[in-house]
Amino acid sequence: QVQLEESGGALVQAGDSLRLSCALSGRTGAYYYAMGWFRQTPGKEREFVAVLNWNDRYVVDSVKGRFTISGDNSKNMVYLQMNSLKPEDTAVYYCVATPLFSSGVDYRRATSYSAWGQGTQVTVSS
Repeated sequence: QVQLEESGGALVQAGDSLRLSCALSGRTGAYYYAMGWFRQTPGKEREFVAVLNWNDRYVVDSVKGRFTISGDNSKNMVYLQMNSLKPEDTAVYYCVATPLFSSGVDYRRATSYSAWGQGTQVTVSS
């Protein structure tokens, strides 16, 4: 079983930047993990934001050009650099992970991930 711990959430102003970090620990076995981020606002379903599947990066269209995902596979770390933040980016951001997935897996679905962090709050004021 693996655990995820996020950090970096904060209250910022529109236009500011923020970097979220996530560390994976626990019994990873012989697997490398795809790691990424979802976000959720009250009353809405969790929304896919970005994922790093070894060297492949996928980012939701609504944040392309503003958010960048990066990571260190050897350290089981993933980062989400968020620039030009907008009030609509306000949400709880969850780190997710699952053993590296092959083509055909829908990385945008929450059910594709086997591990979730507790979440970190990002609030963007206007």
